[in-house]
Amino acid sequence: MNNYEAYYAQLYALAKEALSHWMENQSAPEPVRSAMNYSLGAGGKRLRPMLVLAGCDLLQGDRAQAMGYACAIEMIHTYSLIHDDMPAMDNDDYRRGKLTCHKVYGEGMAILAGDGLLNSAFEVMAAHMQRFPENLVNHVCALAHIARGAGIEGMIAGQCVDLVGTGDDAQSLTWLHRHKTGALITAALLAGLQLAAPTPEELEALREFGYRLGLQFQIVDDLLDVEGDAQTLGKATGSDAANQKTTYVTLYGSEKARELAREHSQAAVEALEIFGERAWFLRELTMRLLTREQ
Repeated sequence: MNNYEAYYAQLYALAKEALSHWMENQSAPEPVRSAMNYSLGAGGKRLRPMLVLAGCDLLQGDRAQAMGYACAIEMIHTYSLIHDDMPAMDNDDYRRGKLTCHKVYGEGMAILAGDGLLNSAFEVMAAHMQRFPENLVNHVCALAHIARGAGIEGMIAGQCVDLVGTGDDAQSLTWLHRHKTGALITAALLAGLQLAAPTPEELEALREFGYRLGLQFQIVDDLLDVEGDAQTLGKATGSDAANQKTTYVTLYGSEKARELAREHSQAAVEALEIFGERAWFLRELTMRLLTREQ
């Protein structure tokens, strides 16, 4: 019988241990070292590194080959949060129940901490891939998935549209979040799967799953900003309204937004059919993320 809690705990522990090891051994000068470690060590779901490992497990790949990418994608995600929280972006004071990086270390050092994490992510991936010359092509492709998901065709593109405020209708909002949220989630899955030499059909199926999961994740985020508990979330609620942002809730209302989240969840699960029973964890994860409270 598959044990979701045990499998989740195992992936989480692997990601946490690898990130802790990097933080203990990174050599940036102070205070940027402390600023980087402050945000990277702030906790969170560690969803993206876990998705790298889960993607690798789908085709019974070697987890050791995936660990560098699991660490790197959490560094990239954390850098994006540091920058997103700053006054020029969302101007948030709290993240994961702690003061945001710029509130503790100042805006200049927070910018450098984000830049440091982004660049360190690519250093980690480049160093890691050299350990597996027998699978080098797939490692190069895994790095490319992450670079594309984090870059100007992915997360940055979504953040750009969010910043200029042009995602104010249903089609534009879906495009925005497919890039801002979904691109890095999809990249995590594809990077892990890539290391196990997938077929084009398997890659495309997981790409569709990541796209749907990303949209579900964002819709639930929008609902939590309206209905969630600030203490549980670890950040203030109501920020979307305060910043006059268009969300799935402002466009559709809570009930329709919740229905859309369920539809994307179902489509995500259906995309996994090609993997059969091997995708049990991703199916269960999808349904649990639908009802999350943080």
